[in-house]
Amino acid sequence: MPEGLHSIRPWRTILRRKTRQIMVGNVAVGGDAPISVQSMTNTLTSDATATIAQITELAEAGADLVRVSCPDPASTAAFAEIVDQSPVPLIADIHFHYQRAIEAAKAGASCLRINPGNIGDATRVHDVIQAAKDYGCAIRIGVNGGSLERDLLEKYREPCPEAMVESALRHVRILEDHNFQQYKISVKASDPFLTIAAYQQLADAVDCPLHLGVTEAGGRRIGTVKSTFGISNLLWSGIGDTIRVSLSADPVEEVKVGFDILKSLGVRTRGVNIIACPSCARQGFDVIKTVEALEQRLSHITEPISLSIIGCVVNGPGEAAFTDIGFTGGGAGQGMVYMAGQQTSKTSNDEMIEHLVSLVEAKAKQVRAATPK
Repeated sequence: MPEGLHSIRPWRTILRRKTRQIMVGNVAVGGDAPISVQSMTNTLTSDATATIAQITELAEAGADLVRVSCPDPASTAAFAEIVDQSPVPLIADIHFHYQRAIEAAKAGASCLRINPGNIGDATRVHDVIQAAKDYGCAIRIGVNGGSLERDLLEKYREPCPEAMVESALRHVRILEDHNFQQYKISVKASDPFLTIAAYQQLADAVDCPLHLGVTEAGGRRIGTVKSTFGISNLLWSGIGDTIRVSLSADPVEEVKVGFDILKSLGVRTRGVNIIACPSCARQGFDVIKTVEALEQRLSHITEPISLSIIGCVVNGPGEAAFTDIGFTGGGAGQGMVYMAGQQTSKTSNDEMIEHLVSLVEAKAKQVRAATPK
């Protein structure tokens, strides 16, 4: 879509909530920083080679930050090597064992994901916060609807927005009492409605960055649907500074879905945005197979380029008018090619994929050349 069109449409404008900004390694989170995309490794952290390989895959897919679980001494022993070879800042996921947090901070973690309430007594909490200060770590307070404190469940009888926010604010007070402000918060639940309501209440109570996600969302399909519903609703209302899509699938899929969510909202663009019809009896070529092939062939493109693939002339010319490159099916085994909304040529269905790939790659090269270094 031509640059600037969305900016003149007020119904498409998202006004982000104003927050203070923190640094997670070299990635700014909150304030006017781009909304960052995260994922998490599922390898054994003690297997440094496998974990580094997966982090590299996630970074190549576009992940800005990667979380790594550190449940035991073997994990934190390997963590220093993992940090040293990671192309992106790493977040150490810590539960219960305060020593793991201190070890991860020493090993180079850019952030500690902790629940101060399950770290231990006040002395241990102080030691973890001091380690974060000493080694330049941020902290994420991670509240989960499935692991709320017992007293809050007794008070509210079930996980609810009020209980999750009270838990978060309880932990905020611990950090603030130790004069620590480099923190962000998440209040995730597997129910997207509960998640949305909790974040809405939390956003009214704090000014720190918020990390969004629908936790334990499920497999690739249903998890994508639930995550998109929850995350998109919050982003649309201006809430959220960093996101993680939680899928029972290859973590790379989490990054892809995360960017697709941001791309669909016009919040952040990465790669080719393919606009395609679902196909019907009017199609002049096999739309579904063509889109599948183009998605695979163009997965290496990181520049923001829009491409319309429409099976017939009913909507094809109209969609092409608002994309960088377009193809509309016609008759006699050929279709019309559009550049910046203008008809430029015809090409056969047999040559269409190769032709469109070459056009997108040429456009990506132009974008790279015009982008300030």
